[in-house]
Amino acid sequence: MSLKKRWLALLGRTLNPRTLAAAKRGRGPFSFVRHVGRRSGRTFETPLVLARVPDGFVAELTYGADVNWYRNIVAAGGEIGHRGRMHRIVSVENLDRDAGLRAFGGFRRILLRILRRHEFRLIRVEDE
Repeated sequence: MSLKKRWLALLGRTLNPRTLAAAKRGRGPFSFVRHVGRRSGRTFETPLVLARVPDGFVAELTYGADVNWYRNIVAAGGEIGHRGRMHRIVSVENLDRDAGLRAFGGFRRILLRILRRHEFRLIRVEDE
């Protein structure tokens, strides 16, 4: 197993349950994406830090585009839970670095710039 996969597995067992609980309570900077596994058919919930924009949400792909939650929403859609409301995903689009950084604003923009993050996606949603 690659180092990246081991790291993601460790996060999935330790940090993700806590941040998912915070996201479901609408606390902190956390949201979550509910998605269905491409192979398993199981429903998963993954906590994320997203930026709310008029058309939906902006996600920064910290671990790249080959993480399961992202591949699953591209393949089959899903839902985003944000501040106690659910939003159905209708499309996912590439977003250039500058627009992605602007969406986050303030301290998060500075941090993402320092960390040299460059892979952003616009997740368009429909409110439910």
